[in-house]
Amino acid sequence: QVQLVESGGGLVQPGGSLRLSCAASGFTFSDYGMSWLRQAAGKEREVIARVHSTGTITNYSNSVKGRFTISRDNAKSTVFLQMNSLKPEDTAVYYCAKLFDGTADSPVDLASWGQGTQVTVSS
Repeated sequence: QVQLVESGGGLVQPGGSLRLSCAASGFTFSDYGMSWLRQAAGKEREVIARVHSTGTITNYSNSVKGRFTISRDNAKSTVFLQMNSLKPEDTAVYYCAKLFDGTADSPVDLASWGQGTQVTVSS
């Protein structure tokens, strides 16, 4: 079955950077778009970044555009999220999820969540 394992979270000061990774297994990774989502305490889940199955097309929510970069390595079945210029409001649990097809605008397959990784931005 689909398995997604996120890593790379932690505590970082405002303005700092983190790189999240998500290792995928149980499906043909290169056939599917991938996404990163986050959920802050008391808030709804937010899809923040998507990437096409080939890695050539990406899109971002306004809240992270220009600061975060999603990328993927199909040879290693891994998707990444480079987060720069972090702000306290970026504090959340971050999840990766596959999309329903290879395009970058496909709906998120919410049955494919990983366990998440906590990112805390605080001084």
